[in-house]
Amino acid sequence: NDEGIGILRSEIGKIFTPFYQIESSHTREFGGAGLGLALAKELVDLHGGRIDVEIVAGTGSTFILQFKS
Repeated sequence: NDEGIGILRSEIGKIFTPFYQIESSHTREFGGAGLGLALAKELVDLHGGRIDVEIVAGTGSTFILQFKS
């Protein structure tokens, strides 16, 4: 569960792209390289799973990992 700034629905397709950051580099308040979600998705994919996100704009996000048993 992430209690950060939240993610807009229009950004969901982009957030798993390496180096993608929602805030531009000129106005960014939060650090990071934009690799965390891309790496997480790659690892989940390699293990045959999927990663989904539930969002509530402005209040954070919940990331859900699902794996086949």
